Amino acid sequence: MAYVLQVDFNMNGPFGNEMAEAFSDLAKSINEEPGFVWKIWTESPETNEAGGIYIFETKETAEQYLDMHSKRLADFGITKVNAKIFAINSKLTEITNGPVK
Repeated sequence: MAYVLQVDFNMNGPFGNEMAEAFSDLAKSINEEPGFVWKIWTESPETNEAGGIYIFETKETAEQYLDMHSKRLADFGITKVNAKIFAINSKLTEITNGPVK
């Protein structure tokens, strides 16, 4: 069973193409995390929020990543992180074209 990690936090930018340029090395490094499957990057310049939707192979790898990521964000001065981990219902997700098997 796969797991979703949903994370969001306040951030004053960058957003859009500037965000893509600034965080491209970080994005590449996330691919190397244990149990990582994929991530959708989220941003809202209007509300100064950013985050992501991640898929991990196990709940344990999602929890480990969240712990590491929360510490990394704290190093950037971001201390209020909203995060939730959910199990994925693969059968229903497949019906609705979700990329999770």
